[in-house]
Formats: sequence, structure tokens, C-alpha cells
Amino acid sequence: GYTIVADNDKNRATFQLSEDNTKLKVIFLERDKSLNKIIENSKGRVQYTDVKELSGDYPLIEKKAFIFDSETGKVVEFDFIKNATELTAIIAEKKEPEELNRYKNELFKLKGFLQDKADKYPEIAKEISIDINVVSREIDSVNSISADQKQISKAGNSDIQLNVNDQDIYEDANRNRQDQEEEQTDEREKNRGFRR
Repeated sequence: GYTIVADNDKNRATFQLSEDNTKLKVIFLERDKSLNKIIENSKGRVQYTDVKELSGDYPLIEKKAFIFDSETGKVVEFDFIKNATELTAIIAEKKEPEELNRYKNELFKLKGFLQDKADKYPEIAKEISIDINVVSREIDSVNSISADQKQISKAGNSDIQLNVNDQDIYEDANRNRQDQEEEQTDEREKNRGFRR
């Protein structure tokens, strides 16, 4: 069924019809920050928040990222698990090492919470392990992205120039190689001549 979401400051309530639209499922959630502050601050940089479910049998924390979309002028909410690949790509596109590190730290926090939850509630550990794998995969992606960015920045600071397509350098290298081969051939010929 359809879901209705109501937000007020740090609180969120979701109402969803389930079981062939015969039962209303209500979930109460609480953010660690005010929604107004999150939206306001997301215009300057990515905002991360934890959302706790208050009405479930097991403690549930969802980690969310709020990113300002300059094209639409709107703040978009991303879930760390459900939108993992898309969120990592968006943060990587920013090419800001500090933001990438903040994101990685948030991923580690989420992974730690999920591992603690799996240890505490073994009856749902299998479902939790799926989320842990998603988070681990994103951490690996962030690590490879940050390694690539470090190499690019190191290469940018280097004074070495690789002019592979420079015709003059290519011709000079070939000419030098041919000259060396001719000299070596001449030396061999001279050495053979002295032996006889």
C-alpha cells in the first residue's frame, strides 16, 4: 500500500496500509538533528543524520544523507543502505577528500552499529549481515576512490612530463636508438677484424 510520511522537527511518523489494505502500520522515528537545521545546513555541505525507530521490537537505526541538488534547488534525502551506490557516486563526484572521509566515517559508524545489533540479536543476524555487506562494499569503494584521488593529486604535483604523442621526442628517441645500434654493430665488426 501507499505510505504517508509526517515530519515535525526531529520526529517522523509513517503510516502504511498493509495486508491487502486492511491493516494500518504506524512507525515512529526520531532523528538526532532537527529537520529544519539539516535542510538549512545541507546547502553548504552534505548532512548526515541517524534516524531511530521508536516503535519496533528491535532497535533500528537508519543513517541518512541530505544533499542539496543545485540543479533543482531541492534537498534530497538518501538512505545509506537503500541508496548506497548512488550516494557513494554523488559524494565521489564532489572530489573533496574531506567529504569523502566524513562519509567513510559515517559508514564505519553504521557498520559498527549493525555488527553490535547482529551480535545482540542472533535471530535476525542473517538479515543484518546483508546490510553489513552493503556497507562494507561501499567502504571498499570509498577506499579505492580515495586512493585514486591521492594518486591523481600526487601526479598533479609531479614535475614529470610524459609527452608520448610528441612527434619530435619520438623521432629523436628512434634516431638515438638507431645510432646506438650502428655504433654497436661497428664495434663488433672492428673486434672481429682484430681477431683474424
